[in-house]
Parts: sequence; structure tokens; C-alpha cells
Amino acid sequence: RRDSRVIASAVRVMDFTPLRRHRDYRLLYMAQSVSFLGTMMTYVALPYQMFQLTHSSLQVGLLGLAELIPLLLTAFIGGALADSLDRKRLVIVTDVFLSCGSLALALLAWHGAPPVWSLYVLAGFMSAMSGLQRPSIDAMMPRLVPREDLMAAAALGSFRGSLIMIVGPALGGVLIASMGLAFAYAVDVASYLLALVCIVMIRTTSAPEKSDPPTLESIREGFRYARSRQELVGTYVVDFVAMVFGMPMALFPALSEKLGGPGVLGILYASPAVGAFLASVTSRWTRGVRRHGLAVTVAALAWGVAIVIFGFCDSIVPAALFLALAGGADAVSGIFRSTMWNQTIPDDLRGRLAAIEMVSYTSGPMLGHVEAGLAAAAFGLRGSIVSGGGLCVAGGIVCGLLLPKFIAYDADRFTPARPS
Repeated sequence: RRDSRVIASAVRVMDFTPLRRHRDYRLLYMAQSVSFLGTMMTYVALPYQMFQLTHSSLQVGLLGLAELIPLLLTAFIGGALADSLDRKRLVIVTDVFLSCGSLALALLAWHGAPPVWSLYVLAGFMSAMSGLQRPSIDAMMPRLVPREDLMAAAALGSFRGSLIMIVGPALGGVLIASMGLAFAYAVDVASYLLALVCIVMIRTTSAPEKSDPPTLESIREGFRYARSRQELVGTYVVDFVAMVFGMPMALFPALSEKLGGPGVLGILYASPAVGAFLASVTSRWTRGVRRHGLAVTVAALAWGVAIVIFGFCDSIVPAALFLALAGGADAVSGIFRSTMWNQTIPDDLRGRLAAIEMVSYTSGPMLGHVEAGLAAAAFGLRGSIVSGGGLCVAGGIVCGLLLPKFIAYDADRFTPARPS
């Protein structure tokens, strides 16, 4: 009984209102949860398969490049399509193509050692499909949840992502070890099919009323609108600076040798997700915060400070603690950024702005890996981590000074004006 009361108390600190009240949001949430869990299977299996084939860390690293380039090419197209066509139908079509990509990976793994180029091609293909799909998914959510529940929905999204990032890779490793690569890819196929069922059950979400045809000019209009909104620019820039300068994950393999050997590597990778999970579970307090831009900036500064202290840690326990604090700060930042986007962007521009968001939060960490590696080569591991965290703090302060409307943003008083 005591344990049940503790669990119930923990649940009450998180707001589940959107899941209780809104059927279509529940279906979308289930679809994203199942699909993301399956994606974690491929996230673990594909690099493992590449290393088994090539025994080259460089070849494994090039998978990221093979995924980033197609994503950058298709994300803005996906955003324009999301603002001109039926978003639900776009999600369904791209989901079918994504399941075909996972099925191809499963068949290749089943038949033995595939050519290396085929893995790069399929990784790029699935990344391209994700670029087409994600803006439509992001643009659907604000139409399924009323404005007053968007903060809670953002927290639930952070909760889902952090929990699956903890459980998913571990489960993927177990499946690969016990059932093989083909089975892990097959789980991803099944996840897409289950997600497809949930999406089909959502009531039709038609194209926006003021939809524009998907042209280069419509894509440029999205950029013009983003530039006209200093509040939006702040959400992109502050997070981008934090991820580029304060992202030490590329150094974890080398750090694990100093902190206890290979056994602590998993702890390093899991710690930020654990912190994000705890921040999401205890996120009910965010409903009372109205200065969302200031909250994003403070969270980014907290991330930087935690990374600086992490750089000075000489044992795994404090290192994991400060990584968890950094992950919690990042989750809080994500909750407020997502709420600002969903509450203030017009529906007919939501897809194109979602594409900009996706590019900003995916390219920052990837560039951060490069920055961390270059700094480590020049200044050593500690120098790279501490300097990166310090630059994150300095960059956050500079962004706040240069973007006063972002810092002053008040959710209760702000009314976005569409540029003429």
C-alpha cells in the first residue's frame, strides 16, 4: 500500500489531462510511442551491423552523414506539403514507406552480409522519409489539443521520448544478442504497422483553410515568418548554441576509459535521458510559468553549467549526476520551446515552421559531436567539455541580450502578428 501511494503521488506531479480528455491526441501519442520504440531497434541495430561488416568506426560515423543530408533536403519540402495537403494522409503514406525501409533492412540481415552501400542507401532513404513525415506530425498535434493543454502535451512528449531513449536501446541490444539483427529490424516494421493503425483511426485532419501550394515561394514565406518573430528565433538559436557547444556525447567512449572502463559507457549515455525523464514526470509546475522565453534561456544556462561541472568529474557517480541534471534542463527547455511553437504559430504555417524546428534540433547535436571532437584534439577531453559548457553559458547570455523580445515573451499577453 505504501508503495502504491508513492507511485500515485509521483504520477500526480505530471499532468495527464491531454491523454484523458482528447481521443485523437491519445491515438497520435500511441502511434508516436510505438513507432519511436521500434525506431530505437534500428538505432541500435544499424550501427552495430555496419561495424560488424566493416570493423570501422569511421564507416559507422558516416551513417550520420548519410542520414543528415537527405533530412536537410526533404524537411522543408515536408513542411510545405504539410501546409497544403491533408496532414494525416501524408503521415500514412510516409509511414508505409518507412515500414518498407525497415523491411528491406530485415530482409538484407536475414540473407547474410549485405553490401555496405545498401545500408547507407536505406539509412538515407528512411531519413528522407522522416523529413517528409515529421512536420505533418508536429503540425497535427496543436489541432488535436486545445491551447490550455499544450503545455501538458509538451511535457508528455518529453516524458515519452526520454523514457523510450532509456528503455529502447537496452531492449534493442537484448533483441540483437538473443534473436539477431533481422528480428530487431522486424520489430521496427511491426511498430510502423501498429502506428499506422492508430493514425488511420484519427479523425480526418484536412489541409489548413489558408493553404498555399507547396512551392519554393511558400518555403521562403515560412523563413520570412520565422525571421519576423524574435520569439521563435530565440527558441531556435538558444537551443542550437547549447547543443553545438555543450554536447559531449562524442567523447563518452574515451571518457569511459578514465571513469571505470566499458562498463560505465552505458551509464554515460543513459544519464541525460534519465534526467530528462525525471524532469518530465515532475513537470506539472511548468503550467504556472508564463515567461517561456526566459525559462528556455535559464534552462540552457543550467545545461551549460552542468556540463562544465561534469567536465571536472573524476568518478562515474558525480559524472552521471551532472549529466542527468543537464538532461533535465534540456527537457525543461524542450517543454517551453514546444509550447511556444504550438501556441503562437498560425496553423497554415505550422508545417513549414515545424521543418525549421526539426532541422535546428537535429543539426545542433550532430555539429556538437564534431565540435567536441575537434576541441578534444586541441585541448584534451576535459578542455573540450569545460570550454564547450562555458561557451554554452556565454552564448545563452549573448542570445538573451540580443533577443529582448524572446526574454520578455509572456504567454498570457502575447498575440502574434502575421507579417504583411
